[in-house]
Amino acid sequence: MARKRTIGDIALLAGVSKATVSRVLNQKPDVDPTTRERILRIVEEEGFVPSLTAAGLARRHSHLIGVLVPSFTWPMVPDIVCGVAEAIGLTPYELVLYSINDKTRADDKGDIIDHILASDLVAGLLSILPGLPAKHVIRLHQHGFPVVMIDDRELPSDVPWISADNQQGAYEAVCHLLKLGHRRIAHIQGPVDLYCSRQRYQGYCRALEDYGIPVDPTLVVEGLFRRKSGMEAAQKLLSLPQGQRPTAIFAASDDMAYGVIAYAEEHGIRIPDDLALVGFDGISSSAHVRPPLTTVKQPFQEMGRQGAKLLISMIEQAHRQRAYIPPGAGKHATPLQPEEEQVQQIQLATSLLVRASCGARQNQAVSSIEQVT
Repeated sequence: MARKRTIGDIALLAGVSKATVSRVLNQKPDVDPTTRERILRIVEEEGFVPSLTAAGLARRHSHLIGVLVPSFTWPMVPDIVCGVAEAIGLTPYELVLYSINDKTRADDKGDIIDHILASDLVAGLLSILPGLPAKHVIRLHQHGFPVVMIDDRELPSDVPWISADNQQGAYEAVCHLLKLGHRRIAHIQGPVDLYCSRQRYQGYCRALEDYGIPVDPTLVVEGLFRRKSGMEAAQKLLSLPQGQRPTAIFAASDDMAYGVIAYAEEHGIRIPDDLALVGFDGISSSAHVRPPLTTVKQPFQEMGRQGAKLLISMIEQAHRQRAYIPPGAGKHATPLQPEEEQVQQIQLATSLLVRASCGARQNQAVSSIEQVT
């Protein structure tokens, strides 16, 4: 197998120094046009691919971005990563994926964060739904490392953060059921230690309050965002005495709503004739269950795009500030320290996708207002 070409090989073939080849590859202007053209032609002929890692370390500016993800079995993760990839597609940056499995998340270990710090490989980190290890990601931010969170929890105000408006999305979903005439509306929560679960519960409570309906504790059951917990919650709710059962259920995830559908089918309960149902997430499969699921759609791809753009902006700004030395400061001068700036925390709008499971058989979307702080 042919040996992989190096920057030294290209320099030898072009009859120039390695520094000149490096300047051409990095699009520096001070190279003779004829020399530049010759070097680029040789690069193409030889199929030379410059090492982004080596080039970044040489300039102290890596073009690798770390993306920390939970298991890819989580239905929203591929859509978020797709948005990230779309945002960086026309930039010089590349992705490095770090995965946290469920056991690591449960153990709350920061080993992978220690590895990211020690390797000095990536220029910044986009952290997707890290759960308990979020505190270790925050530690990276506190060390001055560029970090953006796409997260499910309440974070310190100085941590860059992208999220959907969980409370408003839940509020709109429950209001829709109330407008359809339902008054006994149950809620299957997600894990109560998660910020998004608490926000969705608050949206549920706010909608009932606006209609003058007190929250009935017997109609609120905690789940785990998984289908099995949706089935278990449905069993508790639909086993209540006649007259106390809910006529509608708002599930805090589509997966749990699928569990409700499965339980209802096993026990001869017709959706939506006997029970209206709304989920949360808007994953693609929600349109293909029977009946099609009314759900609150989170803008997962847009969350990925916004997160990647914000992170690249932070990396570029930090690089410019490190590289700038005032004129006349002398060769031993140190770069200026980054100026204080308002860190962005972005909350994106959700949309209510109305389908047959709630009793409304026409397809429509009701969008909330995007809020950016």
